[in-house]
Amino acid sequence: MWPLYQTAVALVAAAGAPFALFARGGRYRETLAARLGRIAAPPRAGAIWIHAVSVGEVAVAATLVRRLPEALPLVVTTITPTGQQRARALLGGRAAVAYFPLELGFAVERFLDRFTPRALILCEGDYWPLVLDRARRRGVRIAVINGRLSDRSFPRLSRFRRTVRRLLLDPVERFGVQTGVDRDRLLALGAAPERVTVTGNLKFETPEPPARPELERLVERLAAGRPLLVAGSTMAGEEERVLGAFAAAGGAERALLALAPRHPERFAEVAALLDRRLPGAVRRSAAADAGERPPALLLDTLGELAPLYRLARGAFVGGTLAPTGGHNPIEPARFGVPVAVGPSMENFREIAERFDAEGAWLRVADAGALGRAFASWLDDPERARALGARGARLVEANRGALEATLALLEPLLTAAARRPGAA
Repeated sequence: MWPLYQTAVALVAAAGAPFALFARGGRYRETLAARLGRIAAPPRAGAIWIHAVSVGEVAVAATLVRRLPEALPLVVTTITPTGQQRARALLGGRAAVAYFPLELGFAVERFLDRFTPRALILCEGDYWPLVLDRARRRGVRIAVINGRLSDRSFPRLSRFRRTVRRLLLDPVERFGVQTGVDRDRLLALGAAPERVTVTGNLKFETPEPPARPELERLVERLAAGRPLLVAGSTMAGEEERVLGAFAAAGGAERALLALAPRHPERFAEVAALLDRRLPGAVRRSAAADAGERPPALLLDTLGELAPLYRLARGAFVGGTLAPTGGHNPIEPARFGVPVAVGPSMENFREIAERFDAEGAWLRVADAGALGRAFASWLDDPERARALGARGARLVEANRGALEATLALLEPLLTAAARRPGAA
């Protein structure tokens, strides 16, 4: 079976090569050698391997890593370049950081030879059958933390239940999942009940980002006494709607707007949009020389959105007016910042249900409703603070997933540490 599978993977990879090599600004082209096993990261014999697909999963990995013993050697992998950059920034001093190998036998074997991992921890999932098979053959113990099965993936997997169970679920020793719905879905796919535990959502546990005094001074100068509105992690098509909402709320006369697109390859596209719609808007990368009171700030840097939320009068979380499943609302809510989101929050179902139940954010259906939310926060700061305080209380009340996750992993980590040659 495996030769046929790898042939299929190679054919799919060849068909997708034009996208991988040239799309998204060619960002994936420079990662190809690393994915094929030419790894620059130093060897970490006997490492605990933590896999985090992109930025959100890297935050989950960082939450776990800060509680792991310093003696444990670690390697952290990502798939996206933005995830790789974030992993290097957050974990580069503690772990080797590398790209996840392609599903080709020689690439997987090179990776396993370099790091000889004792355990593999998958953040939220991202199951690759060849990696799981080769790792298990080498005695690597495998666990999933913060696991979830989305509304989109579960029906697809259900059509191939027997294959999914054998190739993706059976190799995993322990599943720590976010909700009872995720547990039930795993059981429906054939996971053994004794292997699945609801541990809660580690996104509630991510540490507060450190303050950025330089960023705070810059925003204070650009705002010139105006409150700050932030639209974070926006997706294609949302910036137009955010700008319409901003204009409806009074625009640059009343506030400074900060726009933070989710994907770096869209920075130039959004900058061009701002040039057309809000002349005088500045890019963060060039803001040191900006003039007084620009209408908007384009956050074209990485790692600064989370600390920027600290300064906001209110925040819109992107990926929610576009039907892409949503992004993490905890980042602004932890600071007591009022949050607005659109209808699409499928990827954060459990978090969304809790925010809905507590009235801890605003749901907006379109740009008009977002404009009314912006205007309300500018008109009535006390009301905005009250909404933000409900969000902050909700975040604090839902902590505890980290302790449950550590308890789930304890037998696996202890056994890995005791193996011959452990640090």
